[in-house]
Amino acid sequence: MASSSHALRISPSSIVRTASVIPKSFIATPPTNAFIPFTKNVNLTTNFSSSYLSSVPRKSSFSCRSQAEPIDTEKVQELTVYEINERDRGSPIYLRLSHKPVNSLGDILYTGDLEKRIGITAGIYILIQNKQKMGGDRYEAIYSFYFGDYGHLAVQGPYLTYEDTYLAVTSGSGIFEGVRGQVKLHQIVYPSKISYTFYLRGIKDLPQVLLANPVPPTPSIQPIPHAKALQSYATIAGFTD
Repeated sequence: MASSSHALRISPSSIVRTASVIPKSFIATPPTNAFIPFTKNVNLTTNFSSSYLSSVPRKSSFSCRSQAEPIDTEKVQELTVYEINERDRGSPIYLRLSHKPVNSLGDILYTGDLEKRIGITAGIYILIQNKQKMGGDRYEAIYSFYFGDYGHLAVQGPYLTYEDTYLAVTSGSGIFEGVRGQVKLHQIVYPSKISYTFYLRGIKDLPQVLLANPVPPTPSIQPIPHAKALQSYATIAGFTD
């Protein structure tokens, strides 16, 4: 295409004259918070001295659960503990079984072999119905099992005085964080001797100190004297009293 012969020509002098007549009031510096468009060619660099960087405190590394070692969520771990009523405990919720003049509830936990003191159970039992034909009662139970420094397990469900029952494991802390499963409650001698067998999923392998071979749940079972006397070698770490 041919170019036009009538091109517009602007001399540098005319540009200068035009700029010189702009009133001073119209010339202003941009605000400090003015928006600067982002382009790929913008190169922002900040130089810090090595002494400054060394003085900045560094946060310790953090590892969330998803970054931890993989857990077999379907693996079932069996854990048995015994609750023995020593008739020497004090508690806001009580059964009138104590030899003391005050009301108390025996709720001491031992490992399945009855050789180590674990901790206690604590919670609420609400009477729902008397089962006269069964010779017992039905309760709704919400309570926790405390395992000293290892954490605790929370359970909820039916508590029957006349037959075995299963309660849901609703949550846990410490090594039991993220747990799910159920626990079998077996009344040996109501209400002084109870066997609990947990079936747990979603957690790492339990420590061997909790996995003692359980003794048969007979009415004559008793914890060893050293565990009852709270000897250090007959208790778990930080056992709950």
